[in-house]
Amino acid sequence: MEDARNVRTGKKRVPPAGTGTGGDTELSESPWVITLFCVACGAGIGAVLPLLARLLLKLPWAPLEGPAELLTSIPEPALTLGTVAVGALGGLLLGLAAVHESLSVRISGTHLALTIRDSTREFTREEIAVLCRDGKQLVVLAPDGMELAREHCGLSWPRLADTLAGHGYRWAEEDPYRAEFRRWVPGTPGLPEGADALLRARAQARKSDDDAEDARELRRELLRLGVVVRDEEKRQYWRIVSG
Repeated sequence: MEDARNVRTGKKRVPPAGTGTGGDTELSESPWVITLFCVACGAGIGAVLPLLARLLLKLPWAPLEGPAELLTSIPEPALTLGTVAVGALGGLLLGLAAVHESLSVRISGTHLALTIRDSTREFTREEIAVLCRDGKQLVVLAPDGMELAREHCGLSWPRLADTLAGHGYRWAEEDPYRAEFRRWVPGTPGLPEGADALLRARAQARKSDDDAEDARELRRELLRLGVVVRDEEKRQYWRIVSG
């Protein structure tokens, strides 16, 4: 099978050793690495918390003076051991959540599957025109320009690109339709009927982490109208799928 080439630069990629079109390759972030990293960060924050509380009380005026006094009233080493334990527990919970939100990609010569949040979406080779990187997101595009998937990706981008190329998929270093996106503001002309209302609702849902699933559902509703959405911080950008 002809090697895939970068659609933006034409640069040929060399498939990684042991990867071919005959078998499946699965790429995923190590849950142990994610969890241990979060636990270590939480424990580190807990270790410096007593020091920060003492420094806070030395200021002529300080916010949260009451909680700082209460914290420093606990004798050592119980204070430091306690804050480290609480920080590590918080890091553990954060790590488990991060593992749940992490993306794994299974690639074969005929199918590509994305698994995240205990849900798997599978696409055939014929459905996919190109895969690309957009910031920290992996984007899967159909031949007509429709966006099949857009997910946050913590995988190694060079390894992912080389693995996809080894299985014959086209890879782009950036979204080939990026120049077509326009910033959304309420009442923007040119949108299909109902799209502006969906974008308004999605802008509101994105303000709260609790409404993240609502934002994803509204993205899917917009795709049904032929509107592709990408985010930059708090801003929404859109494009229409031709045809």
